Amino acid sequence: MTASCAADRGPARPPPARPRIRAIAFDAFAILDPRPIAALAEELSPGKGALLSEAWRTRQFEYTWLRIASGEYADFWQVTRDALVFAERLLSLDLGEEKRARLLGAYLDLGAWPDAAPALRSLQDAGFRLSFLSNFTPRMLDAAIESAGLGGLFEHVLSTDRARTYKPDPRAYRMALDAFHLEREEILFVPFAGWDAAGARWFGYPTFWVNRLGLPPEELGVTAGATGASLADLVELATAGP
Repeated sequence: MTASCAADRGPARPPPARPRIRAIAFDAFAILDPRPIAALAEELSPGKGALLSEAWRTRQFEYTWLRIASGEYADFWQVTRDALVFAERLLSLDLGEEKRARLLGAYLDLGAWPDAAPALRSLQDAGFRLSFLSNFTPRMLDAAIESAGLGGLFEHVLSTDRARTYKPDPRAYRMALDAFHLEREEILFVPFAGWDAAGARWFGYPTFWVNRLGLPPEELGVTAGATGASLADLVELATAGP
């Protein structure tokens, strides 16, 4: 390129600045540890606990997606109970009401992953606004925050039940936009599941997938912007310099 051509085009312009992340919205299981539920399933159905947990979890989310598609909404507590009953019948188990109630009740007594509270406090101290954005009902989220000792860390506790839908419906992800009054590029979404990472990316959120189980990404044509094995990895990324 000649000097005259370069002059005609004017001085080089720096690339536009990336929008700064101002808020972080978390899926429940990115913070809450579900492993005690699986342990209780093994205790109540020895030798079949892993199968029960897998069938229960799979049907739980399949029911949410079916209910979105059909327009037949039921809240996540009802969906969780229905999925447990199906899993029990699938495996020819007879848990009875008492054991079934104990398994459901475990959702109201969840603790946090060991890295969760320190990471959340570090993010809060760094100036990030924090929220849950979960399929859990408000009752389930409130109980989990209390049992996990996470009070005072979240500006918003967003349950998709208020929109009568489930992720990955765009109406569910939009709840964080409406709550924070920010642009979607300013809200980082932190999922536990690969499908949730894909849903958030489709919606347009920057996404950090806490891939605690070391799973491959879903084959859905999108991937999380960043991935880590723990919330400590998220803190490192979020608090790094420009």
